[in-house]
Amino acid sequence: MQYIVAIDIYSSIYFTDWGEIMEIRKVQVTGGSSYTISLPKSWVKSLNIKKNDPLGMIIQPDMTLLITPNIDKKEVHRKIEFDADHLSEPEHLFRCLIGAYISGYTIIRIKSNKSIPPAVRAAVRKFTRQAIGQEVVEETPVSITIKDILNPEEMPFENSIKRMYVIVRGMHRDVINALKNRDKSLAEDAIARDDEVDRLHWLIARQQNIISKDLSLAQRMGIAMGAGTNYFLISKIIERIGDHAVRIAKNVVDLIDKDLDEKIVHALEVASNLALEMFDKSIRSFFEEDLEAVNKNIESLSRLASQCRDIDTLILQHEGGVAISVSQIVESIKRTGEYSADLSEYAINYLIEKHV
Repeated sequence: MQYIVAIDIYSSIYFTDWGEIMEIRKVQVTGGSSYTISLPKSWVKSLNIKKNDPLGMIIQPDMTLLITPNIDKKEVHRKIEFDADHLSEPEHLFRCLIGAYISGYTIIRIKSNKSIPPAVRAAVRKFTRQAIGQEVVEETPVSITIKDILNPEEMPFENSIKRMYVIVRGMHRDVINALKNRDKSLAEDAIARDDEVDRLHWLIARQQNIISKDLSLAQRMGIAMGAGTNYFLISKIIERIGDHAVRIAKNVVDLIDKDLDEKIVHALEVASNLALEMFDKSIRSFFEEDLEAVNKNIESLSRLASQCRDIDTLILQHEGGVAISVSQIVESIKRTGEYSADLSEYAINYLIEKHV
């Protein structure tokens, strides 16, 4: 039986419950064996589709049908341009470059009517160092062109999430060891590793945006259409846990030369170990799809909160500066546990939805 698609300018338009426009078109049978349905004229015109042009059809996992003119999977470049004369502040430009990267632009151009200032060139170098897959491919006195050279299929979401987890877990472990051993360089190294966490989080956000605009990419990566959003939410929580590791490290640096009761140091280590145990279980349970384990993990939060309250009581005997630093460490340990519980709650929602 042959299936073909014909063009018709007539259609009925409805609004769905979620506010999107849906055109309703009836399936016709021609020649007794061919099923036809008209395409929206505006869509056909916008893509300059002509008679006898081939279109690709991909059946999605939810049985919807994706129709695309890109049947040979040609690489489609999305371009954006920034005017350096209006973005002279390096940090402003850097944030714009990160925004363009996450949005999925594959070619970024910075231009100037005069000459690219050194501060702008420095911001570009910082961007290409921190954003995965971005390279300067052309540079002149008045312009810089950056191109994405990374194939999204070569960086699976799961690999990036697991790498983020390993880095962040190591950061938390090392900052507590830095406090125990009065090792300032170890704490500073943990702070430096946060850049790698940010890079991976930006990459996941970028891939999620690309997939939302190219559903066929999800199929080529072997994931469900909504999986990109799931991984982005997970990476966001892990990135926040990494931020708290940095906050702990900065307070540890302040405490290195201070007289701190060893009972408090031990109590911080115990609380940190429990928070990391929750973090471990939340990630492991998500990938192992262990619904019972994630439920039990959430229950550990009350025990962590109790330990943190005990430490707050212990620090009352210390002078103001030390007490404040320890209090901030305690708060970050507690937030690490709370974010881990959030990961577990998210895993429950995801696993239940996946297996409905």
